[in-house]
Amino acid sequence: MKAPALPPINMQEIAGQFRNLNPNDPGAWPLAPRIALLVGVFIALLVAGWWFLWSDQLTELDGKREELEKLKTQFIDKKKQAVNLDLYTQQLAEIDRSFGTLLKQLPNKAEVESLLVEVNQAGLGRGLQFDLFKPGSETVKDFYAELPIQLKIVGNYHDFGAFAADIAKLPRIVTLSNMSITPQPKDGSLVLDTTARTYRYLDDSEVASQRRAGQGGKK
Repeated sequence: MKAPALPPINMQEIAGQFRNLNPNDPGAWPLAPRIALLVGVFIALLVAGWWFLWSDQLTELDGKREELEKLKTQFIDKKKQAVNLDLYTQQLAEIDRSFGTLLKQLPNKAEVESLLVEVNQAGLGRGLQFDLFKPGSETVKDFYAELPIQLKIVGNYHDFGAFAADIAKLPRIVTLSNMSITPQPKDGSLVLDTTARTYRYLDDSEVASQRRAGQGGKK
């Protein structure tokens, strides 16, 4: 069986229903105008709901979604940290051991004088002559102090190189910088001008003093 054919739509008849409508009595309107009115009211309600209610709620919903994503990311990061806590603890202990090893290479205040003697003996042991051996003023850092020593040494290239190698082998940290070698007119020997720098760690009272000075500077 064939489905019954739909009756043809008469557009002129529908358009005629919209003529001479009484706005004070929409209940008496023909079917087409009443349907159009209901559709218009429905659309107006949707627009009003969007404008006055749903728009703010959707904006708030987007904000909550972003906050949720941030919380998820934070949770994942903290979970990774918790999983790797033992590894981080092991790495921190290794850093502490390495720092302790480096700290032992810095002399304390009482050992600086013996270190200066070692530097002097390293040069004399290579047959070098010190024309100048002048410790400068200390520069205090966070937990250590830097002591520069101006050196003027007379000798030859080979002995200068051996002296630098001996300095590098010292158990304490000593560096040579600003090196300049010039010939000596009198006997043809060479003169090495350089700055040796050694470092010492601060004792507890000096560290406390540094912290107090730093706190005072921030006021």
